Amino acid sequence: MNDDLAALSARIDHTNELLQRMLAEVAKTPSTHAIFVDAGYLYAAAGRLVAGTEDRRAFDLDAEGLIDALIDKARTIFADSRLLRVYWYDGARRRIHTAEQQTIAELPDVKVRLGNLNANNQQKGVDSLIRSDLESLARHRAISDAALLGGDEDLVSAVEAAQGYGARVHLWGIEAPEGRNQAEPLLWEVDSQRTFDLDFFKPYVSRRTAPAYETAAGRPTREDVRFVGAQIAAKWLAARGRDTLVGLLPGHPYLPGSVDQDLLVEAEGLLQYSLRGQADLRRALRDGFWDHLRTQY
Repeated sequence: MNDDLAALSARIDHTNELLQRMLAEVAKTPSTHAIFVDAGYLYAAAGRLVAGTEDRRAFDLDAEGLIDALIDKARTIFADSRLLRVYWYDGARRRIHTAEQQTIAELPDVKVRLGNLNANNQQKGVDSLIRSDLESLARHRAISDAALLGGDEDLVSAVEAAQGYGARVHLWGIEAPEGRNQAEPLLWEVDSQRTFDLDFFKPYVSRRTAPAYETAAGRPTREDVRFVGAQIAAKWLAARGRDTLVGLLPGHPYLPGSVDQDLLVEAEGLLQYSLRGQADLRRALRDGFWDHLRTQY
């Protein structure tokens, strides 16, 4: 009997020693956080707050500077934690990166995840991407805290999924000039909530000024638009690389639908003028794009 008690006591001591070692290892393992940015919410809310409009074509966003500011803010809030990465969720036609999205994707510690854009430029599939990443990272204990910059009620299920695996979810928001720009059910579900004000976003959002080449009547000339097409081609070559655009050459004078749409949207932003229904100006835009592209090959 004494031998059995001695053996049991030894096993208990051994188990306690193993538990103490495990707890010591856990204590040495740093907490990890990640930042999840719904770019659709960011552009709409920050644009409204700083530039007075939700139209992306009407203002510029310094995404690199803003991402650095968000990382610094997280470093202050989660002082004893390390950053896993920033997840940037946006929409794109056929999930093909725009030049701006590609530039963001090339930033260190940033992962761009793309949903689709429908005919009305509405994001589709972004909420499900956020839920998938939040749930997966929480399930695998890759993060202990998630900072979520968003406002859609559809994100409630993503928050619940992450919390179900033990992660804490902190909702970050953007000051609304009037009322709220985040769904109440989302505010109810998260572990904490904070709002960033105008002063935080002002350095990173600037309203575009009317271009000098716009005519007094407001309608740019064909040469104006042709020049913008060449500008965009040069910008895309620098951002996307020659190898990416050389594949377009066999299709001259036609552009793939997604590329043509990106060209149109970017040109309208530069011109501050809608080219919808302006067949002659759209042809001039494509001509300028092709002229510059073909001179490079």
